[in-house]
Amino acid sequence: MASLLQYSTLALSNNNCSSSLPSLTCHLSKRSNINTQKLLEKKKYHIKKSLICQSGIDDVSFIELPGTKEAKAQVIGSLKLKLLSAVSGLNSGLAASEEDLKKADGAAKELESCAGAVDLPCDLDKLQGRWKLIYSSAFSGRTLGGSRPGPPTGRLLPITLGQVFQRIDVLSKDFDNIVELELGAPWPLPPAELTATLAHKFELIGSSSIKITFEKTTVKTTGNLSQLPPLEVPRIPDQFRPPSNTGSGEFEVTYIDSDTRVTRGDRGELRV
Repeated sequence: MASLLQYSTLALSNNNCSSSLPSLTCHLSKRSNINTQKLLEKKKYHIKKSLICQSGIDDVSFIELPGTKEAKAQVIGSLKLKLLSAVSGLNSGLAASEEDLKKADGAAKELESCAGAVDLPCDLDKLQGRWKLIYSSAFSGRTLGGSRPGPPTGRLLPITLGQVFQRIDVLSKDFDNIVELELGAPWPLPPAELTATLAHKFELIGSSSIKITFEKTTVKTTGNLSQLPPLEVPRIPDQFRPPSNTGSGEFEVTYIDSDTRVTRGDRGELRV
């Protein structure tokens, strides 16, 4: 998800990120006649305090170690771009192939590993805002319900998925999924454009997980039919609701900052 407040919907692990950082290596050959000590004392050669020395039979290497906040931020930024590049052009995930799914999942895992654990109680304000869904692995099944039951897209039903947003208010605990849809109509009638808002309440469970509870669905026509009033869709009684659709769900926030959020659902869905 990329926050629209910043106009955009990944801490650092030493084991996984050190290879991503640029390194400065100075090789001083023992075979050379140059006096190594005098060479290092000259002003044009500056060895930072963050360098360590590795010696071999024939040379000595000075390698810059990661550790500064600036270096970590650069790595995080590059991994965010890598993930966004992996999921771009996939129509929110509807056009994702098996290879695309693996590529996106791998890029997300790199980011999650480098960023470390999320602490939502301390970073709750980062959830606030209107987020745009860029990618969901669940949409690769070609249904609007993702890994849960939902209407299919394509030839079976003339439904075209538009943009998907999440509107989160940390004070009121509102968590709304907003979906833009286009419904086909027989010629010569134009397609009907509408926006469905699935209203939820949310609560934190643990340090990085969120539980949402469904409340209601409101449908509002847009475009040529925008003058029509919004319609609240009646909720299916609990006794008739499929066991897989309980009206609530959970997901884990695996990365969050001021403009990017990565989550994994209770059925393994990756969302950006």
